[in-house]
Amino acid sequence: MSIKSSLIKLAIKLTPNILIIWGANIILKGIAELTEFNFDLDARKVYLQTRLYGEEGTIEVCLEDFAVFNDGESYRFIIHQAKSDRPWLNNLLSRFIGKAWKIPAIPQLSAQLELLTELFKAKTPALEKID
Repeated sequence: MSIKSSLIKLAIKLTPNILIIWGANIILKGIAELTEFNFDLDARKVYLQTRLYGEEGTIEVCLEDFAVFNDGESYRFIIHQAKSDRPWLNNLLSRFIGKAWKIPAIPQLSAQLELLTELFKAKTPALEKID
């Protein structure tokens, strides 16, 4: 692992969740409110709880086992598990999981994509599940 990716990984681990929630709520003002957030980089898990503007209940979403990888031709992003407490959102998420989504090639961002690939490196068994 490179020094850059090690430093970014450390920064991600040390960033307080409350700071992420505060920043997200500034961006999402009038659309939704992020009430809980947890990102475990080592376990590749993201948990969030949000309340849509005008709604009373919250929505929980959990993403697990995601990766960014280079297949030789392009960079791709894959999520192997995603679940929610809402059936309609589970149906929507089922259309995204298990598919390797191509990340558009932007020459100016090739170094950043390589760094993302290193940070979110796919585990070998996970790549066997690609459609």
